[in-house]
Amino acid sequence: MNVSPLRALLCSLLVLAVPGTLCGEKSMILLPDPKTKGPISLEETLASRRTHRAFQAKPLQLEDLAQVLWAAQGITGAGGRFRAAPSAGALYPLDVYAVVGEASIQGLDAGVYHYLPSRHGLERIATTDLRKETARASLGQMWMADAPVSLVLTAEYSRIEVKYGSMGRTYAVMEAGHAGQNIFLQAEALGLGAGIVGAFDDAGLARVLQLPSTHEPLLVMPVGHKR
Repeated sequence: MNVSPLRALLCSLLVLAVPGTLCGEKSMILLPDPKTKGPISLEETLASRRTHRAFQAKPLQLEDLAQVLWAAQGITGAGGRFRAAPSAGALYPLDVYAVVGEASIQGLDAGVYHYLPSRHGLERIATTDLRKETARASLGQMWMADAPVSLVLTAEYSRIEVKYGSMGRTYAVMEAGHAGQNIFLQAEALGLGAGIVGAFDDAGLARVLQLPSTHEPLLVMPVGHKR
């Protein structure tokens, strides 16, 4: 066994013991495994789902963030092909970023994180609490900054336009709606609340979050304990 597989094995064993461990050359954080059975039914989450714009300061568990991210874009099929939200042609143009506040997620530092579905992990791309800057870029909707985390859904249209041409943009927006509803319902199932924001300065938000130039923001969804 060469050094690289041995390092991967040791890292995997450490992650199993301590969820949230940094692992790999790009300091990827492996998340706790998602659950496929919850305490309440789908029908109950549908009946009780509401849009929330007021949140407690109480931090979330890392397991909560992991579950909501999985519901948005997590792998659900054998071989890593299928995800929790449907996608035209299974091309998956969406990415999810988590804007995490200071002392907001137990076991996770403040910053901006890119969710990696294939590994059910996070890659940190910014190292400061950018919740207020995110709210200012969202046309000054400062209530958002009270949520422990905001999930930002982006689209890279070239992934889907390669097959569907200009209609790919429409399909990507449809997919964002599917993922957004999954976030709403998963948050409700966890006893949390979620909001949704579509009014923001696209370029300003992308600049604040240090997004790749090809990733266009579509939705921002604050998540936290309901107030």
